[in-house]
Amino acid sequence: MVCIAAFIVLILVGIFVAIISIFKKDFGRKYLKLLKKSFHCFGKKIRLQKCDTNFSDDVKTVLLKKVIIKKPKLVKPLSITIEIASVLLVIITIWSIVEAAKAGLSLWVFGTCNISQPSNCALGADSCGLDEDNLNWFTEWGEIFSNIPDRLKTWDAKEISNQLNIAFTTGSDSDNNVALSIIDPGCSVCLQSYKNILKNQDFLDKHQVKVVLYPIKNTNGELRFKNSELIARYSLASNQQTGTDTYSAKIIKRIFTEFNEDGIIYQEVFNNQLSSDAAAHLLRQWLREWGMTENDVTAIKNLVQNDEITKKLHQNESIIDQEVKPKGIPTMIYDGGKHLGLFKAQ
Repeated sequence: MVCIAAFIVLILVGIFVAIISIFKKDFGRKYLKLLKKSFHCFGKKIRLQKCDTNFSDDVKTVLLKKVIIKKPKLVKPLSITIEIASVLLVIITIWSIVEAAKAGLSLWVFGTCNISQPSNCALGADSCGLDEDNLNWFTEWGEIFSNIPDRLKTWDAKEISNQLNIAFTTGSDSDNNVALSIIDPGCSVCLQSYKNILKNQDFLDKHQVKVVLYPIKNTNGELRFKNSELIARYSLASNQQTGTDTYSAKIIKRIFTEFNEDGIIYQEVFNNQLSSDAAAHLLRQWLREWGMTENDVTAIKNLVQNDEITKKLHQNESIIDQEVKPKGIPTMIYDGGKHLGLFKAQ
């Protein structure tokens, strides 16, 4: 194990040696000679063959040469310590390589390096991560391999959106090129993604963007943003009552782009300031402001908690969880691909 550990260390310090070699070429040549000897021994070890060099002893001699002269009785215990340290170094290195491979595959498949806690992955897409508490190390590997086909397949945004209860549609009038946008009204990344979509007129000219509201839940089943589901319910109820998605589009646009009298964006107002009753009251106030009749407002108020609206919400959640399998919100499907995280403005 000593020669394997030494090989790992030599590889790690190689970059520093390369820099030093610019100024001291002899140092670089000595390093390469040592590395070749180490590599030869390493190759023998991984093939379960005995090294035909004394490289392992050479390493111990270098490390213990002063001890051999001054305190020879310590040579044996220190030699054992070096062997143990070498084993630990090899194990840690192998474990690190495996973990790096898992994180890399996860990043490629899901857009996040941490499957269980996507919100903790700094390398992943900018999104509101959907965390899970029922995954262990082995089931994470299982999820990665089982979802590789999803990463490689061509996604049909129109087919999936036809199964969902859409909040509103924007962009092109033609449905020949559909882009499905899954957002949470309380997610700040969704807010920026929505703004970026509106800024990208070329994208809107080419795509019919269908927006579905997906209230994020924490691992304990509670809503990540307390009024997101209420907003989704009012969106679906207003669509059902009026037969148009105009009011849904206006609700999201105001929440994402407008500010109250104190200069606070409405998303923050709904997330942090309003109770459920106060949020519902404000939404009904907006509907009246936009010209909805009092009869329709009353009907929507009664319809919001109706089983039919609940069923639509559950249908959306089920299809998104089972077919789209996002690891973060927002998630978009367009041009045959699934795209996690912030939609970049162009």
